[in-house]
Amino acid sequence: MAKTIERQRHIIEFTLSSLLRRKGKNLALLSIYTVVVFLLASVMFFTNALKREAAFILKDAPEIIVQKTLTGRYAPIPVAYAAKLGEIRGVVEVRERLWGYYYDSEVKANYTFVVPEDFPHEQGSIIIGSGISRARHAYEGDSLSFTGHDGVARNYTITEVLSADSQLVSADLIQISAADYRELSGIPPDQATDLLLSVRNRLEVATVAEKVLKLFPDARPIIRDEIQRTYDAVFNWRSGIMLVILCTTILSFIIFAWDRAAGLSADEKREIGILKAVGWETSDVLIMKFWEGAAVSLTAFLAGVILAYCHVFFTSSALFLPVLKGWSTLYPEFRLVPYINVNHLITLFFFSVVPYTITTIIPAWRAATIDPDSVMR
Repeated sequence: MAKTIERQRHIIEFTLSSLLRRKGKNLALLSIYTVVVFLLASVMFFTNALKREAAFILKDAPEIIVQKTLTGRYAPIPVAYAAKLGEIRGVVEVRERLWGYYYDSEVKANYTFVVPEDFPHEQGSIIIGSGISRARHAYEGDSLSFTGHDGVARNYTITEVLSADSQLVSADLIQISAADYRELSGIPPDQATDLLLSVRNRLEVATVAEKVLKLFPDARPIIRDEIQRTYDAVFNWRSGIMLVILCTTILSFIIFAWDRAAGLSADEKREIGILKAVGWETSDVLIMKFWEGAAVSLTAFLAGVILAYCHVFFTSSALFLPVLKGWSTLYPEFRLVPYINVNHLITLFFFSVVPYTITTIIPAWRAATIDPDSVMR
């Protein structure tokens, strides 16, 4: 037992000295390896965090949103539909909702007008998101002018600027009273943008949606789960925008691992020959090479994951911003809530650490099984 422990100690000591002797090469390998893990982990953290944010935001969304379509296009829905929809078994409540988009040619951006259920201010007042405040240099007490459906400009006083903490959903948001919005948009009192249905039993949502279609063939019921799936698809597409980065990263890793598996340098082969000549067994050489590969791969993995975590959650994915922003003028400045999917992290570990560690053992085994004298020559 004591001999085994002493032997393992010698192997570890020699492994450390071997790494230090080739510190230039090992640092270069470690840097490349860390960048590979950093890029993969950044995309993984960013995508998972966005999906979690979407799930959190949609948690309190209505079970069904009913919109009216005309020749396949969205159209305002008659408020009279609400009475018949409320008679469907399982529907607890039906609420009308007013909202819409407004294009501001001054900043070349779209605003989202929303009428909350209980607007806390009088007519002629609005609440704006921090993104609009920043783009228009408008703050509490200032006025903003919007051109209505009839071509008449209307002024509204800013009574509140929404907190920057809610930028993910409110950067381009404007809250306004129902009367002001109807006057601005031209929607008559007997129509709404859409209707919100609350369903008692979640398992009956699909059934209620089918009944809505039978009752009003021109209606389009949108289930909350469908919205969630749409957000997932959008975020997957967002991460797919960086497909070139990922493909390049994976290709670099494959080339990197293949180079290691292709064979050892002359210096490393000579080192193995000397070790075999002084009495080291093949298993000792393989253990030493295993610890060399594990030391490099584990260090790169931990460094890459930590850097990716800081990049996504502390700098708001600064490297990805040019891709994510695109032409957006009111792109929100926000920080994602830290979230780590353990299963994905384990997958990344096995994808990055295990292959490299194995590729360091294969060429070492080939060199260790050759006669020491011929290897040293």
